[in-house]
Amino acid sequence: MFRRRRGAAETAAAAPPEQDVAVAVREHGPWDAGDAYPATERVDLGGLHLPIGAGFEVQLQVAGDQIIGALVLVEESALQVHAFAAPKRSGIWDEVRTELLREVATAGGTAEEREGPFGPELAAKVPQGGEPAQPVRYLGVDGPRWFLRAVLSGRAAVDPAAAASLEAVIRDIVVVRGEEPMAPKEPIPLRLPAEARQAMAEPEPEYFNPFERGPEITETR
Repeated sequence: MFRRRRGAAETAAAAPPEQDVAVAVREHGPWDAGDAYPATERVDLGGLHLPIGAGFEVQLQVAGDQIIGALVLVEESALQVHAFAAPKRSGIWDEVRTELLREVATAGGTAEEREGPFGPELAAKVPQGGEPAQPVRYLGVDGPRWFLRAVLSGRAAVDPAAAASLEAVIRDIVVVRGEEPMAPKEPIPLRLPAEARQAMAEPEPEYFNPFERGPEITETR
């Protein structure tokens, strides 16, 4: 089939007038490494730059010889964060939520979707080690070629005031995806902070006891 090509006048008349496209300005994170994010004190874990505050304790979660996530503890609350690769043109939080709903039900727990400060999230109750089901919040954020999953437990799962400080941590995380090809849902590699790596590389200092007797030579005549 052949169609008559439109003339320039017809094309101009048919085309809608150009309009300025409003670019949404992000008010908070999680930030991408390419964003103009605010400077603050963060722990450099490679794929994640994790903000810290007074009274916070940070632990790293390890699988084999790989660091896969971080755990932030404050008072009676805990926050787990994991970063994953995602497709360039689509997020994966919708798919991950469906998987989490299935996993929680298989474990004998319950979960429901609700709207949270970062969009859709799951409010769940999950059995742990034969104990009564514990409340847990699953949060997810789709970024450019990455996905951040956060899990709030303890008091922060039920008390908005307790959750506020940990939600602030999520808002200020920086995700460093990198340019290397990665499969969707592949964990973004993490590493020990530079100070910890340096401490592990340095030899243990020798302890000198001035009162300890040194080597002796016995002379026999």
